[in-house]
Amino acid sequence: MTGRERFLAAINNEKPDRLPCQVHNWMQYYLDTYLNGMDAYQAYEYFGMDPVIYIGPRYIYDEKDLSNWQVKYYDLGTDADGNHHWRKEIITPEGVLTEQGAYNQFTPWTTEYIIKDERSFEIWNKYVPIPVEVDWSPVLEAKRRIGDRGIVRGGFFDFGQGSPWQSFLILFGTEQAILACFDKPDWIHHVLRSLLDKKLRVIEIAGKIELDLVETGGGAGSSTVISPKLHREFCLPYDQIQHKALHEAGTKVVYHLCGGLMPLLEIVAENGADGLETMTPPEMGGDCDLAEANRRVGKRLFFIGGFDQNKGFEKGNPQIVREMVHKLHAACPDGGYICSPSDHFFFGDPENIKAFVEAARECVY
Repeated sequence: MTGRERFLAAINNEKPDRLPCQVHNWMQYYLDTYLNGMDAYQAYEYFGMDPVIYIGPRYIYDEKDLSNWQVKYYDLGTDADGNHHWRKEIITPEGVLTEQGAYNQFTPWTTEYIIKDERSFEIWNKYVPIPVEVDWSPVLEAKRRIGDRGIVRGGFFDFGQGSPWQSFLILFGTEQAILACFDKPDWIHHVLRSLLDKKLRVIEIAGKIELDLVETGGGAGSSTVISPKLHREFCLPYDQIQHKALHEAGTKVVYHLCGGLMPLLEIVAENGADGLETMTPPEMGGDCDLAEANRRVGKRLFFIGGFDQNKGFEKGNPQIVREMVHKLHAACPDGGYICSPSDHFFFGDPENIKAFVEAARECVY
């Protein structure tokens, strides 16, 4: 099989010739620190790994819409810990929205959310620009570069991450959103439907989605953050509609849940996604038992993830890595599985990544 055929077999919940493997996107810090500034294409080539390129299209907006959403960015400088702080003002015809955040070489975070109450949401909802055209040329160029060696995947137009619930928490804040589920459930459903409607509009104008795999979901929907009851009410109905639209646009869907997922397996299988990631093990803050997940929903979902990158890449050695990969392969003996770190990683001996790739090659079905 070619690398592309191998990945597509797993995504179709079939048995490839051997275990496909990937990384959960290459972090720039790792590329700069350990690989002398290689890009993702070069890193996959260096390790002899079938490439999975994370990329998206270019979105084109109407100038009139942009004129009603004027962004002023303020650089607030860097603190003693190296965290870079910023502030934004978004000027609309009906008022100014504000947000603040920070970032470092590992991650960004929000310190003031753009949506603070019902009024600010209505302003945001009325004026936030929505693309009027989708340009697939960056994705098509990535496909051309990798040929039959791999696949391209990514998110598709959202306001933070793939699903309405995750986007809302990024805009409003996790704690506030969960409390509002009990205090103002009708308003939450209004917000989620509004977010979904915007995404459906962009899916409609996009034509055929050129990504092999689209990521939806998000860690905010995991059982680490909300209960299965809340997930069923505030995630499931919107995910089902979105996934149906994405399938009609010609792509496969993987549902991203970093954190706890075992209590949600059957709900994810019900939401129409084709697959589930990141299968985070307990040592990484999750609860995944990959063999048990495979027994429960493996006939309905493919899986990506499960590899503990801290134990394997950062603290392990090639022998430990090999044992970990072979154990994961044994958990899914009928295929439908892509071995991958359960999330991003920033540290680790490149020799351990080489062992990861070599071990996957040894795992023949």
